[in-house]
Amino acid sequence: MFDTSYFFSSFSFIIIGIPLTLSIALIAFLMGGLIGFVIAIIRINQFKYFHGLCIAYVSFIRGTPLVIQLFLIYYGLPILLKLAGFGNLISEIHPIYFVYFTFSINAGAYLSETLRSAILSVHKGQNEAAYVIGLSKTQTMLSVILPQAMRVALPNLGNQFIVLLKETSLAFLVSVPEIMGQAKILAGRTSQFFEVYIAAAILYWCLCLLIERILRYGEKKLSAHI
Repeated sequence: MFDTSYFFSSFSFIIIGIPLTLSIALIAFLMGGLIGFVIAIIRINQFKYFHGLCIAYVSFIRGTPLVIQLFLIYYGLPILLKLAGFGNLISEIHPIYFVYFTFSINAGAYLSETLRSAILSVHKGQNEAAYVIGLSKTQTMLSVILPQAMRVALPNLGNQFIVLLKETSLAFLVSVPEIMGQAKILAGRTSQFFEVYIAAAILYWCLCLLIERILRYGEKKLSAHI
C-alpha cells in the first residue's frame, strides 16, 4: 500500500539535497560554457594542433555515457595523482570535486557544439562591417557576434541546462548527497522506495518547471534588447 503520510514527510529530508543539486548544475554549466566557448573558437578558426584535439575531446565525451566518465574520473584521477607523487592529497579531496570536474568537462563538449553553431549562424557581413568601423577581432566577437549568437543559442542552452540538472542524479553513485543521494539514503533506511522516489521525481520536475520559466523570461528580455 502507498503510504501517503510517509510520502509527504519524505520531502523534508530529500529537499536538503536541492542546494547541492543546483550547485553541481550551475558550476558545471558555467565551467562547461567557458570550456565550450574556447573549443568553439578553436574549431571555428581551425587553430593548428589544438583543432584536432578538440574534435577528439568532443567526440569522446559525446560518445561515452556520463556515468562511465564519472567513474573514470573518480577512480582514475587518484591513480594519476599517486603516480605524480601527490598520493597524500587523495584523502583530502571531497567527492563533490570529482563530480564538478566530470560534469564540467561533459557539459563543455555539448555546449561547444551549441555555441559553435550559434556563432557560425551570424552572417559574415557582420564581421566585415565591424572591421570597417575599426573594431578588433576581440571587440567584434564580444560586441557584435556573441550577442546575436546568444539569441540563437539560448533555447538550446536552456534545454542543455535542464538535461544537466537531471543528470546530477548520477552524483549519488560517488556518495554525493544531492536530491537522489538523499532519496537513496532515506529509502535504504525504511525500504519504502516507491514513496521516496516519487517524492524525488516531483522535486526534479518542480525544479525543471521553475528553470523553464526563468529561461523563457530571460529569452524575452534578450529578444527585447537585440
